[in-house]
Amino acid sequence: MQITEHTIKRAWHQIAADSDLLDDAMLAPIGTSPGPYARRAGDRGGLYLALEEDGMVRGYHGYRELFATRDLDQVLYLVAEEAVGQLAEHIAARSPGRGPVTNLVTGQARMLEQINPAWARRFRSGGLDDTPPAQPCGRDPLERFAWIARSWRQQDPYTHLAFFRGEGISAEQIALLHGADPEQTAAGTCLSDLRGMDGDGRDSWEADWQTFCFGQSGDWVFLMYHEMPPGVRGDGEALSRRGVTETVHLSATAAKAIYTLDYTRDGRRLDDDRGVLELIWYHRGRAPYYRGGELDFLNQAIRRAELDHPELVGEFELYFHALDDALGLHLPQQDIQEGTVRAAHWARGTSRQG
Repeated sequence: MQITEHTIKRAWHQIAADSDLLDDAMLAPIGTSPGPYARRAGDRGGLYLALEEDGMVRGYHGYRELFATRDLDQVLYLVAEEAVGQLAEHIAARSPGRGPVTNLVTGQARMLEQINPAWARRFRSGGLDDTPPAQPCGRDPLERFAWIARSWRQQDPYTHLAFFRGEGISAEQIALLHGADPEQTAAGTCLSDLRGMDGDGRDSWEADWQTFCFGQSGDWVFLMYHEMPPGVRGDGEALSRRGVTETVHLSATAAKAIYTLDYTRDGRRLDDDRGVLELIWYHRGRAPYYRGGELDFLNQAIRRAELDHPELVGEFELYFHALDDALGLHLPQQDIQEGTVRAAHWARGTSRQG
């Protein structure tokens, strides 16, 4: 059956009539284009449904498309998800302390349970189908990667966190490809060694911008740095020749509150054609990426993190734990904090090794 505005309104009216939480006014506005609504409401204006002639329904926040579906049940579920999200946020904003914030997502799940148990299961899984939610991770959420989230938001220890995965790659190869000093790389120089060398009048902040750290943790080679010198950035073709099949790049510009994710697999950026992916799109209880798209696996990992670890107040911590869960990203906390992590200066007057 092709979806029309009438079928959406009729189905929503029936759901609202059977629920103590919903009413007809909670149905998202329906039109043919997001333009007029976006200009009036902006990106935080709530969900808007754009209905096309062939029955395709596209959901928007402002001009940002969230989903596209011809499945009426999915449309109704996503409208209900938006409605209970707004209800939960309203309750949290008017409750004292941080408890209501950390209980925000479980509160949404309980509301959806009252409306439709199948929708509650869908919400807990983070996806759009009826796949059962994943089992709880059962470990310390900060032990492998998310421990760095708080300080990284303030550009400590470095502005950029880059990860590389592939068959047979080594941390030394990736470091040299990106312009590491060959002698220091061969010598196994550590960050504490470089700090001992910087007694030439430069302050520690300046020295940090002239060095970077690297290593291997889990399946990933990692680099941590502030800024690469011109002409030494490893390009996709050179990385592919080295056997790299996946890369993850996180960047922080604290002064502008810009934090980005760039994920590539087999030489192709996964971004659902959105370009730069900003971490501030993520708000607790809201899927940050296109529903059913290339990054939907991150939506699901984020929902799992929210439900498994409501004690994590910071959204960056939840997000980083989701990256750990979905992609297996690690950073060696003790090595980094004690200065035993491998490190090097950027090579001067030498070209990178491709």
